[in-house]
Amino acid sequence: MNRFSPSDAALEGFRITRENPRAFAWWVGVSFLVSILGAFVTVLMPPHVRNALETLRAEETPDLATLGDALVAVSPLFVFGLAFQCMMAAAIYRVIFRHGDSRFGYLRLGKDELRLMGLTLIFVVLTILLAVALTMGAAIVIAIASFAGRGLAVSVGAVAELVSLGVLVYVLVRLSLAPPATFAERRIRIRESWTLTHGVFWRLFGAYLLALACIVVIGLLALVLFTAVAGAIVLMTGGQLTDLSAIFHPDETSFSAYLNPGMIAYMIVGSLFNTLYYAVIAAPGAVVYRHLHDNPDGPLSLHGYTE
Repeated sequence: MNRFSPSDAALEGFRITRENPRAFAWWVGVSFLVSILGAFVTVLMPPHVRNALETLRAEETPDLATLGDALVAVSPLFVFGLAFQCMMAAAIYRVIFRHGDSRFGYLRLGKDELRLMGLTLIFVVLTILLAVALTMGAAIVIAIASFAGRGLAVSVGAVAELVSLGVLVYVLVRLSLAPPATFAERRIRIRESWTLTHGVFWRLFGAYLLALACIVVIGLLALVLFTAVAGAIVLMTGGQLTDLSAIFHPDETSFSAYLNPGMIAYMIVGSLFNTLYYAVIAAPGAVVYRHLHDNPDGPLSLHGYTE
């Protein structure tokens, strides 16, 4: 029987950051530098890229030609963001699977990260295809139910949406060990995740749900605390609470206007939170994979990761 505690797995990210303070400092520092780089990119962003971002953010769905042009325009930003995310995830995996390779705070940009980027793109395509298939299936069921009356069609539609969401979540959880497996085995592994997660869906889902709940609570508390402290400082320096909008909606016309003291403080807090987020979200799957792959019949063993 595959045994592991969802709560132990969910809290693994917190253990990693606590037991590896130097690596955590590296991750925060790199995250902050990426935020600074993001500010420069935002200020210097060409008009066509800015328009493409607005197109993608718009509530109205653009036509295929417009959507394609927008995706091409923002593709460099997408690739950069994907590379950074995979670097952070790989650093967490490196702590767990290759703890001795601690140079540069476990951060790299090499074959491991490229494999994770490729796997992410595969997942995006699979998720889209699955979502389309589920949507089409639900539409067919609703169309058939409509022959029996509008009321039944509405009820069937609600059930179909819930079932579609459940199927999507089930598949994603069953495939969620593919990233750590790909990193650990140095080749893209998708089917192995499906095999390893047989019979442990609810425990794994519980671990992810608990990890997500913890990080959401911490994020809300950090936002409230930061807003309260920033508001108090603004009032004590003779400003008004409306001045806080400069932090959450910065002036993008120049570097000096964008990188005001409040925004820099917000970036620092954001870097701390983002780093913790990556650790908390990436660690559960990695530690569960290691357990199921190496010790499937024993209890989950959580080894210390002390520098």
